[in-house]
This record gives sequence, structure tokens and C-alpha cells, in this order.
Amino acid sequence: MELYKTIFSGRLEFGTQRSFEKVLNLYEHRLENYYKNGISLPAEEIFDAENYSIDIPRKIVQSTEKNWKNTCNMLNYIVQYAIAGSLRAWMTKDGVLHDELFVEPASEKMATLAYMKGRNLLSNEGKMEDAKVAFDRAINKFERHAMAYERRGKVNMKLNNLDDAIYDYNKSIKINPNAAEPYIGLAKVHYLKGDLEESIKYFDLATKKCIPHQPIYFKAKRMKGECHIALKQFDKAIFEFKLFLKRKFNPENSNILWISNVYASYGKCLMSMSDPEAAVEAFDQALAAATPKSLGFDKTETLILRGMARKKAGITGFASDWQEAAIMGSSKAEELLQTHK
Repeated sequence: MELYKTIFSGRLEFGTQRSFEKVLNLYEHRLENYYKNGISLPAEEIFDAENYSIDIPRKIVQSTEKNWKNTCNMLNYIVQYAIAGSLRAWMTKDGVLHDELFVEPASEKMATLAYMKGRNLLSNEGKMEDAKVAFDRAINKFERHAMAYERRGKVNMKLNNLDDAIYDYNKSIKINPNAAEPYIGLAKVHYLKGDLEESIKYFDLATKKCIPHQPIYFKAKRMKGECHIALKQFDKAIFEFKLFLKRKFNPENSNILWISNVYASYGKCLMSMSDPEAAVEAFDQALAAATPKSLGFDKTETLILRGMARKKAGITGFASDWQEAAIMGSSKAEELLQTHK
């Protein structure tokens, strides 16, 4: 019988004692009569009677494929009774992801509808005030809506209400300390406030609240590395970038769009640590990996830097890099070419 490593994490809120007891009874009934106890999450390990919720900080279970499917079916069934929250799960073997699950409420409850409206509005930069109103409504309808506080924190950050964003992120963490997203939010806010050490602290906390199979894990690693660069802690930045670049991302993973950017940042660190030959290799990788969809990547700057690294390492081709950058409109490249003459 083949066993898989299965990982479960998240929280679902049911709001009232009545709803909580109803879900608990349904869970135990289905567990006994439908699944014959063949699931990975016993009720007594996940139901939190004090807060009327299911709470799974992180649970790792060796499971058969059948138990995995049973557990996923159970979670898909009970989520319809929740008012807020989400649950994630992954089935892996030898580090390879075989299946994953994400469930969240999609009911007609007012708090749920308001949250979903706000989340949809977040993708429209011109609708931040409307999104804030929606999240306010979700919180008014259900005060323990950790995800609404987290998303409202994001809105406040976009609106440059940084102190309000800090309040929202901290409130989200107080309700659910095991979600990575509000820690990422706090890290970004402290970065905007110029407190890089505090930002690094929260990026580090974020990675402890998620797993490498989640895109947010390597997002935190990448941004933490950029903070280290700003502090001229190049050896620490290199450590974070190496972890990022070693990872093989699936095509749908958003981190894949940042690979060229990270290679370029990695090259800058190597130049600052007087390793121009390794820097040339990093800039080569950055340029080779670049696509029209790459994020945070400046081809012109990378050509200039590769030229500088090539010249310092005694490698030919640096003038060609500067010429290409000059054609792209770089005055800095023009200056370097004039100096080289």
C-alpha cells in the first residue's frame, strides 16, 4: 500500500455555537458512516469548541491515496457551513507534489459575500475605497474575520494608510496566528516605513507559517533577500537567492516570473563581494531566463552590469553589452563606452 506525506493547514470559522455543533455532528456522522474512519483528520484533533472553529496550524500525516481523497471530500463538504477562513492541503511523495486542495466558504452569508466582493475589487487599483467598504462590512458582520482584516490591511497599504495597515495585519494575526499572509503584509509595511530589520523579521516569520509548496514561501525569500541587499548584507541575500533559484517552479507558480529578477540581484551581490566571474554567470542566467512576462527585471541595467563584471573579470564582450544597452537608450552605457575609448 503506497503511502504519501499529506500536509493540512488552515482555519474555518463557524461563528456560533449552534453552527459549530451542527458541523461537528455532521463530521462525526460522515466519518463513521461514509468513510469508516478512513480519513486523516480525527474530529478531536481539529475542532476548537472555544472559538467555534476548525483549527489546523499544521498537521502532517502519512496517508494512502484513498484516505487523502476521503479527507478532501470531507473538507469540501463542511466548508459550505463556514462563515470565514480557508483550508489548504498537499499530498507529496519524496518532495514531489502529487495533489493539492484549497477550500474556502462561498455561501450566501453576508460576511462571506462582503469579503468575496472586497477580494474581487482588490484587483482593480481604482476600486480600493470600495474594497475597503466591503471588508468593513465583512468585519462588521463577523468580527473574527481574520482574512478580511488581512485584505483590508492590503488596501490600507495601497492607500498609504500604513498605521491602519499595521493595525489590520496585527488584528488578523491575533485571530489566526498561523496564516502567512499578514506577516508578509507587515513585512511590506515596515519596508515602506524604512525599517528593514523589522521587515526581515516578518518575512522570516512568514516562511515559518507556510511550506515551500506555497508560492508565498519563496515570495518571502525573494523579498527578504532584497532587504538584505538594501542593508548591504550581501552574504545573507545570497543565501536567500540561492534557495529561490534552486527551486524548480511549476509553470503556474507566480514565482517563475521573478527568476530573471532574482538572478540579476544575485549577480549584484556577487559583484559587491568581488566575484565578477560568478556575477557574469548570474547575469547570463538572468538574461537567458527573461521573457516578456518577467517581473521586476531591467534588461538594460543587467546588460550594463554584465559588461562591468566582464571587464572586471577580464572577459571579452563587455563593450558589446554596453553598446546594446546604449541602443536601448541608456546614457549610463554611453558614458561607459566613452570612458572605455
